[in-house]
Amino acid sequence: MPEFSQDQLQAYWNTAIDMTMIYVPKLLLALVVLLVGMWVIARMLKIMDLAMNTASTDTSLARFLHSLASAVLKVLLLISVASMVGIATTSFVAVLGAAGLAIGLALQGSLANFAGGVLILLFKPYRVGDYIEAQGISGTVKEIQIFSTLIHTPDNKVIIVPNGALSNEVITNYSRASTRRADFIFGIGYDDDIKQAKVLIQELIAQDDRIHSDPEPLVVVSELGDSSVNLSVRVWVASANLSSVRYALTESVKLSFDANSISFPYPQSDVRIISQT
Repeated sequence: MPEFSQDQLQAYWNTAIDMTMIYVPKLLLALVVLLVGMWVIARMLKIMDLAMNTASTDTSLARFLHSLASAVLKVLLLISVASMVGIATTSFVAVLGAAGLAIGLALQGSLANFAGGVLILLFKPYRVGDYIEAQGISGTVKEIQIFSTLIHTPDNKVIIVPNGALSNEVITNYSRASTRRADFIFGIGYDDDIKQAKVLIQELIAQDDRIHSDPEPLVVVSELGDSSVNLSVRVWVASANLSSVRYALTESVKLSFDANSISFPYPQSDVRIISQT
């Protein structure tokens, strides 16, 4: 066992005292900053949760944002505390930055879809159950995930669309408005009675309780076609009744016109044959 002289022991003792005087206050201050920082982070997260709850943010998105904010704030706090103690954090931050850049480049497509999902869940251009048209696809939204949206088409296909594409393209939402306008064009013959045809259509509209009286239904002559006089009909209905009203009124007009001898003329053209002698 090595033996130390009294001078060496005194030097070690003095060094220990100096180190204690230097680092103990830093450690105590760092501990205080750590405890206060954790309390502040907890308060900030509660405020954020309250704000998202008030804004009716999607539950899955709210949980993800809570976890992300908590991790980022705690990492920043730990780096600050480590620098107060005297630990060099420059290289550590540089490594984190380089790793983040590499991961971002490798997952740029996924990150774009993630960012799109966050935007969709925050701003809600569509919700689950809405009928939308986007990316050349029409269907009912069944699920909105962080990276993609599940759409069911009318023929029961399930299409998974990346959120990055949806958040950067035009989206037609057919379900957002509570009422929709249904447009029809009915052609009658030039020899038929226009006023009678309009009255028959107006009677059918009045008999259907699903058709709104405000805005007032419109029945007008819109075009004198090559083979027919075209009547344009515009009615307002609840969005949920649009398809059923469109099918029912089309059938009712056909039956009513048939019963009242109003024709639906076929496209026709006159052909003249000139003989040369």
